[in-house]
Amino acid sequence: MIVITGANGFIGKYLIRQCKNQKIEYKAIDLLQSNEDNYYTADILSYDIEKYIPYGCDAIIHLAGLSRDKDCKDNGYNCFNVNVMGTLNLMRVAHNKKVKQFIFASSEWVYDTFDKNEIKDEESTINIANHTSEYALSKLVSESNLRQKYQHEFCNVTILRFGIVYGLRKENWSAVEAIYNEVKTKDLVTVGSLKTGRCFIHVADIVDGIIKSIGLKDFHIINLQGNQLTTLNDIIDTSKSILSKNPSLIEKNPDNFSIRNISNKKAKELLGWKPKIELQKGLLLIDKALKTG
Repeated sequence: MIVITGANGFIGKYLIRQCKNQKIEYKAIDLLQSNEDNYYTADILSYDIEKYIPYGCDAIIHLAGLSRDKDCKDNGYNCFNVNVMGTLNLMRVAHNKKVKQFIFASSEWVYDTFDKNEIKDEESTINIANHTSEYALSKLVSESNLRQKYQHEFCNVTILRFGIVYGLRKENWSAVEAIYNEVKTKDLVTVGSLKTGRCFIHVADIVDGIIKSIGLKDFHIINLQGNQLTTLNDIIDTSKSILSKNPSLIEKNPDNFSIRNISNKKAKELLGWKPKIELQKGLLLIDKALKTG
């Protein structure tokens, strides 16, 4: 039995579908109401959330919280209240209920500045002084709280640093969905720099990594990232090929580009996991879903 918080979110919904497919017993928790089976409406900040966590359950998969930087920017109190205090509350419950594992959804944004051609991994030094994002800081603080708690007879802890996730959804698009939509619907596509790149990862691969992490012993921080660096130019070219369209392009700041290259080697070795959906396949899945409604 696992417990999923943030179950009504983009990743949470996909994770529940996969749990059903793989016959994984679960309870789902979210602030929003749902008609799903085994679903409970509750606030991670509430003391009463404890009643929804089964004693001795295999894992809490903690996806809930503010996940968009724009929801946290200049809103530090609410960001830390939900993301940090909410996590601390669930840690309290996990301890009281003798939960076997706490799986925490962190983010690649905890990594600060990148030097040219640098590839970061879980052992890379993070300088908190370089962070200006309340969202990234809230994730770092929760990671630190979990590390400290693990040292004091807490359950197994798995921190998953998600890459930039994409897939079919109505809002909160990454650059992948946004650029694909521009190529599909517009005659002119505008970007900052075509050289900007990330290790984008499809939601199906994120969920596969979460499931493979269930049962992992001890304390681990693991990057769930795409296999390779993908630039905005790669997304545009692949979208044009799929859609057989050739819109005009404006590159506003060609020399002002951002590269965040993050290794997924540990996830491959420790979890036996690897991303299966490369960019072209991911965009084709989006295209197929849009055509079928």
